[in-house]
Amino acid sequence: MMFWSQRGGLRHGLVAFAMVWVGLLCAQGVQAHSSSNSFLTLSASGSELSLRADVHWRDVDLIFDLDADRDGQVTWAETQARSAELQLWLAQGLGLTASGQACTLGTADLQASERADGTYLSALWAVQCPGLSSTADAANASLGLRYGLMFDRDSLHRGLLKVDLAGVQSSVLLSPDRPEAQVSLADSRPWKVFGRYILEGVWHIWIGIDHIVFLLSLLLLAPLHAKRQRVTHWPAAPQARPVVMDVLAVVTAFTVAHSITLGLTITDVLTPPADWVEPAIALSVVLAALNNLLGFSALKRWRLAFVFGLVHGFGFASVLLDLGLPASALLAALGGFNLGVELGQLAIVGAFLPLAWGLRRTWFYRWVLVFGGSSTIVVLGLFWTFERLGWLN
Repeated sequence: MMFWSQRGGLRHGLVAFAMVWVGLLCAQGVQAHSSSNSFLTLSASGSELSLRADVHWRDVDLIFDLDADRDGQVTWAETQARSAELQLWLAQGLGLTASGQACTLGTADLQASERADGTYLSALWAVQCPGLSSTADAANASLGLRYGLMFDRDSLHRGLLKVDLAGVQSSVLLSPDRPEAQVSLADSRPWKVFGRYILEGVWHIWIGIDHIVFLLSLLLLAPLHAKRQRVTHWPAAPQARPVVMDVLAVVTAFTVAHSITLGLTITDVLTPPADWVEPAIALSVVLAALNNLLGFSALKRWRLAFVFGLVHGFGFASVLLDLGLPASALLAALGGFNLGVELGQLAIVGAFLPLAWGLRRTWFYRWVLVFGGSSTIVVLGLFWTFERLGWLN
């Protein structure tokens, strides 16, 4: 009782911390990343400007209910039967301007395309913009793209825009809060690229629930004093400095590791297949949480962070490759993205650590958050692993 009286606001902190924890575990209906992504490409071939949009077939089916015969499978024939509606939907959800004047998209060429995470509906437009007679004109114009195909149905949906014009290589992540992008020759300058990719790195950490859960799993034991016994019996750490140093070791090891594999993948030194990278990331979540429960390496969490950080780096690389790195400012993009990931991690640590420190003496922290939270993460990580291996289909 004395503990509670000395910390009058701790009850509110406990409730808030529990809500954050439950929110993280329930976020996105146990999906490990944002619900879906669409891929947009604005490019030039010869004197022709083209816009391409790849939208996941499950998203299109969510809008149009394409399975006409109710056999559980959506076919290309069923999709083609709704082509007029699809054309109208795409035209309403996309818009392109050049120097403030609307461009004409016309009729899209619709096809099916395959990506690592499934089948996509691909739409390709030959774009006509007033005042643009060549791709050089397009590179020098201020182009604006508006995207909003799925935002009203899925607030976690994102549009990944890649711009590849003469002298202009750029990429932008579009969201409900940022549905429009402005692209110009100035956006290819290294310092602009660096700043933009910082934001992309921060955002990727914050929408990657598997990365967040992995990091929190490694941090759960930090406010406790390490003993050679079950972690639920570890006493509260008496001093803050060792706790802070332990957290910094974990975060630094993770950052160094993912930076290594991210750089190796982007430079084509290593190109692991995506069909094992994503299950491996999910499995790392399982093992990090099991470490809390079994205590085999509970005193060496920074080593786990480094080993599994190598795997997470491959996942970060896939995001950068989808965004499309500007060849003229590759180092700026890589550096900005890595810094953004680090800043995103530090923001999570900054929110987690003070609350964990305040709750470290309570049974709630040891049994509900350490034991119960880690057990839940094991189950959740196994679900992600089996899902990504295709065993749940």
